[in-house]
Amino acid sequence: MNPHCAPLSRRSWLALSPVLLCGGGVWAQAAPVELAQALPGARLAGQMRFRVWGFEVYDAGLWVQPGFSATGFETHPLALELRYLRDFVAQDIAEQSLKEMRRLAPLSAEQDKRWLEEMRRIFPNVKKGDRLLGLQQPGQGAAFWFNGQLRGDIRDAEFARLFFGIWLSPRSSEPALRQALLGSP
Repeated sequence: MNPHCAPLSRRSWLALSPVLLCGGGVWAQAAPVELAQALPGARLAGQMRFRVWGFEVYDAGLWVQPGFSATGFETHPLALELRYLRDFVAQDIAEQSLKEMRRLAPLSAEQDKRWLEEMRRIFPNVKKGDRLLGLQQPGQGAAFWFNGQLRGDIRDAEFARLFFGIWLSPRSSEPALRQALLGSP
């Protein structure tokens, strides 16, 4: 086991959360087809393979447009792509995402309830080989695709800021993931 990796509960690694990250992944340089219109000129900023207890969980990649800056990431259109290497339950993905969002900022009871319901509606159960892609739309919210098919959107700019902040905020629970996605050394 990598000495820089801390153990997690089974439930924690069954979700999107970047609580533990070790190793690198292999990523194609071509943007996903669904980004052609949604994020014209997108380029891969960085990527990393997410592993827990030696188990490969997913490959994460960040797609950005020219002019992107990590400072104020929430003001830029961007896409986070997760290519799953294991099976996960949608409920766990939604709950862990909300838990990570709460780490970044306090949420009202109404936000907590509404956002959990929205994520449950949009996030599917995933199997090895599946791909989820989230598009941040500054000032508007986020849209989500599953294996290239639009699943839905959450029209709430604060949701998008905190959701993508799981990976991109300077307060991310996993700074190494943030650095890898942003292409920082």
